[in-house]
Amino acid sequence: MNLQHAIHELNACPLDEVMEFLPSVVRAQPLTLLGLAFRIGETGEMPPSEVTDACVALVPALAKLPSSEVVAEVTKILLQTKVDVALEWLLQIGFIREFYPELEACKHLQQEQGRHHKDVWEHTKLVVKQAVRRPALRWGALLHDIGKVPTRTFTDKGVHFHGHAEVGARMFDRLNRRMPLEDKMRRKVRFLIKYHLRSAQYEEDWTDSAVRRFAKDMEEHLVDLLDLSRADITSKRPGRRRQLLFQISGLSDRIDALRAEDAKKPNLPKGLGNAMMERFDLPASRLLGDLMKAVNAKVEAGELEPQQDFTYYLDWLGTSGLLPG
Repeated sequence: MNLQHAIHELNACPLDEVMEFLPSVVRAQPLTLLGLAFRIGETGEMPPSEVTDACVALVPALAKLPSSEVVAEVTKILLQTKVDVALEWLLQIGFIREFYPELEACKHLQQEQGRHHKDVWEHTKLVVKQAVRRPALRWGALLHDIGKVPTRTFTDKGVHFHGHAEVGARMFDRLNRRMPLEDKMRRKVRFLIKYHLRSAQYEEDWTDSAVRRFAKDMEEHLVDLLDLSRADITSKRPGRRRQLLFQISGLSDRIDALRAEDAKKPNLPKGLGNAMMERFDLPASRLLGDLMKAVNAKVEAGELEPQQDFTYYLDWLGTSGLLPG
């Protein structure tokens, strides 16, 4: 019996018949359990409690499968519109505890005292649901806060999770050895976990160089990172939600504007090479070309401003240590 046929049979049967042959179906095809979770993610409808209770004893059957098969099915579940309901069901049957205990530990971990929606698990489910339906982004949303468990501290000012992004990235390394993602996705998910707080640090008074440097540091992960930042906003306060979304949009708009501006003109002013030869008594040579490349690289990295006057770049060169002697 293939997986799709097994799921069809379970969905078509009355409850008493499901209870009778569910164990034999799962023994023959353990991925049936994750197929049920996929169906829940599609419909948002939980199965009867009797089915859920019966599935608890069947979860260990999945441990006999290659981890790659389990991960592939979880990825499919993560892409469903009602993924939050499916994740809750997976928690109830013990799948999360068995395969992703880092997430199980987030249950009842309060981010703000006395506020249920700030439970890390409840927050995580909502972030996954709000995230754009791309596999790496949804995995990043699922695992972005696992570092909060070992980093939670209490002070008279509230609950804190200092360094949880970096700790979470290291925890993901261990998790991934157990339940490995495909290598390209692994790199992106780890990046998203480690840097998911970066865009929230943006302020309007950032210089253009700081914005350029941020965009370069984020490299090909920028779109996913900004989308994760938007999904990570789960505040119930409309004003706070609008403020945070406006902040992320402001950063995205500035990056787009600077890229458009930079595309229209070269980084360095025309004639800089001649000014360098005159100021530093350099001949037209390979060294001169290397110095021009070094200055341009600093501009592209956001460490120097583009299109400044000659003196700006010449003064930097004078202290760079790149000149002979």
